[in-house]
Amino acid sequence: MAERVVSAKPNDEEGNLELSLRPKRLAEYIGQDKVKQNLRILIEAAKARGEAIDHTLLYGPPGLGKTTLGNIMANEMGVSIKTTSGPAIERPGDLAAILTNLRAGDVLFVDEVHRLAHAVEEVLYPAMEDFNLDIIIGKGPSARSLRLPLPHFTLIGATTRFAMLSAPLRDRFGAIYRLEFYDPPAMSEIVRRSAGILQVPIEEEGVTEIARRARGTPRVANRLLKRVRDYAQVRAEGKITAAVAKKALEMLEVDSLGLDETDRKVLRAIIVKFGGGPVGLDTIAASISEESDTIMDVYEPYLLQLGFLDRTPRGRVATRNAYKHLGLDYPDRAEQERLL
Repeated sequence: MAERVVSAKPNDEEGNLELSLRPKRLAEYIGQDKVKQNLRILIEAAKARGEAIDHTLLYGPPGLGKTTLGNIMANEMGVSIKTTSGPAIERPGDLAAILTNLRAGDVLFVDEVHRLAHAVEEVLYPAMEDFNLDIIIGKGPSARSLRLPLPHFTLIGATTRFAMLSAPLRDRFGAIYRLEFYDPPAMSEIVRRSAGILQVPIEEEGVTEIARRARGTPRVANRLLKRVRDYAQVRAEGKITAAVAKKALEMLEVDSLGLDETDRKVLRAIIVKFGGGPVGLDTIAASISEESDTIMDVYEPYLLQLGFLDRTPRGRVATRNAYKHLGLDYPDRAEQERLL
């Protein structure tokens, strides 16, 4: 599948530029006010006691700032951060190597923490709870257990699939916060801030135009801003106005609500091929040659947020708003059932 401009997943090619746009302190972080308030108390209390922050779990759709918050927490505490991901820690020995290199107060940030191997999780439990690392030396009858003390560190886990976390791992996090999609004022502020860092001349109407198509996701907002900046540089003397932003985003096939052609393909499949639903996720996936997990993780969250889809026990159903957005007539359900 080609890279989507409205994808909330990180792009390797723009990694360094994305890092430069990330806030470094809580005061610079825009949106997620409830989470920020709780984190500020958590950090200030830990600093006052001279302790490491309690283990923290951040969850929510991709692109909302989980990694950024992890780095901010380390910055606010004045400690180092080690970043890795669940799939990268393949064996217990990999985790042991990481943990034994941490210093007191350090932060270990694990992205996609729900994808940790079971054997790795088993080693992580005593490390989180008792700050001890249990290592088995040898094999068979001669095997013996060695317990190594660890410095008091902070594990920050990030996941887009909260339900896939095992209960024992979830219960060992002392603070759990959900990140929500951002509201329009917060999105506008993010676009304005990023444009300032990138030194892009932009009118307020241009800010609004990009912000409302960014799917409530900062990563998407920054990506759209960079694409519109390129268009403005080539076709509009470098300045982003409302008209320039609209034209650039039309060329990218991103509509007024931030849906791209793939989102519209999902909705059309449900409406045109399956009469608006209900239809199963696997059936939708097969009809558009896509993976079921991709539809559930990448496309559905925003369509549900907009109220374009309903999840029912029998499958997915397109709502009246979805029909209206695509310019299609909403069927009379009662009349359909009578004819059947």
